[in-house]
Amino acid sequence: MALKMHGALSSARLGELLKITGEAARQQLTRLAEDGLVEAAPEIRGVGRPRQNWSLTAKAQARFPDTHADLTVQLLGIVRAELGEQALERMISKREELTRRGYAQALERCSDLKQKVALLAAIRSGEGYMAEWREEEDGSLTLIENHCPICAAAAACRGFCRAEMEVFQSVLGPDVAIAREEHLLSGGRRCTYSIRERAEQPAS
Repeated sequence: MALKMHGALSSARLGELLKITGEAARQQLTRLAEDGLVEAAPEIRGVGRPRQNWSLTAKAQARFPDTHADLTVQLLGIVRAELGEQALERMISKREELTRRGYAQALERCSDLKQKVALLAAIRSGEGYMAEWREEEDGSLTLIENHCPICAAAAACRGFCRAEMEVFQSVLGPDVAIAREEHLLSGGRRCTYSIRERAEQPAS
């Protein structure tokens, strides 16, 4: 779970997160490596012995919730084959509408962008996205989704990813700029979104 949330880590850093010694963490990582669940890669940092960073393998990634991936992909294929691409798009649009409505109702009580992003992250975590957020030095906010419970469906139909961005934009408002920085389906380790308030345009 720690490697899923934080990405590649050294045994010392993992020990800090788990509140155990680095050696104890290394022993756990060694056992996981024997099972094919983690792998180490050297990180060269100047002079001296390279540090080993540990990350999850594809076998480990498969252990996280997948929301009945096979069935979902099969149903999407049936809709596309039997009813056509337009029917599939209508289904995605309906899901987008329902999601937007629920998020918007939840975010109504938020008074500023930070509160909205914090609550959005909490909602997404409850849906299985293992989401978190942080404020950057430049004042922008980053929404991080460490897991995608609908990854198989999104891979089969990219409309889900497009709809996700549109939902975020709608519930956070037109005065907010959102950019996807990392994308799981484009080779990223996770999905991350940079969120900032748009600069006010000078009066003409």
